[in-house]
Amino acid sequence: MSLDPDGSLEDRLTPVLRPVRAGNGFEEALEQILQVVRLGLVPGGERLPAERELAERLGISRVTLREVLKVLQDQGLVESRRGRYGGTFVLPRADAGGEDELRRRVAEVDIEDVLRFREVLEVGAAGLCATHGLGTAQADRLREALTRTGDAPLADYRRLDTMLHLTLAELCGSPTLTAQYAAVRATVNDLLDCIPLLVRNLEHSQRQHVALVEAVLDGDADGAREMMREHCAGTAALLRGFLA
Repeated sequence: MSLDPDGSLEDRLTPVLRPVRAGNGFEEALEQILQVVRLGLVPGGERLPAERELAERLGISRVTLREVLKVLQDQGLVESRRGRYGGTFVLPRADAGGEDELRRRVAEVDIEDVLRFREVLEVGAAGLCATHGLGTAQADRLREALTRTGDAPLADYRRLDTMLHLTLAELCGSPTLTAQYAAVRATVNDLLDCIPLLVRNLEHSQRQHVALVEAVLDGDADGAREMMREHCAGTAALLRGFLA
């Protein structure tokens, strides 16, 4: 089966983009699109969905959306291009504040709090998916997300790893958990961007991914929770070693 290396844009954005609540439309829309950028759901150099589609998915006016995009442009995260092939494009990470800005943000993060919250959400999501089971289409989405991480070039691994974890969070059936996970994963990705990619670690991580997905699809809730807990602990150990 031939796979889009990143999956469809709609699938990538579904875990993050949702209608905002009345009263804080600008702020919540800004938060969600920032998560899309920080999670790499739209990689650097690629175009965000059209304004009309974004506005509809967020439940805001196009005027409000343009105000949000203007903030992102002022922050050097996106750029607007005119013409037939124009739109709003995400800037590559190196152009979006640089390593110094990234490390400044990370210095303000309580790493232990982030890692513990991430573990609670991920272990819970894995257990829920295995306990309640997945439909055929849902199981196929999870398998495809796993396949993409296995086939990923080194430079794309973290983005596709993010998509696998976001897919699992979304499939657990709790929109609140999915939203909280997207937020904490954006911070985890900032932390990961400060440490090197280690091939041996990624190979080990991928074996854990395979075991995790197998446990979920087999309905083994205890096994899924334990494998996810072990997987989170490995990432946490690396981050503590490099950053704590």
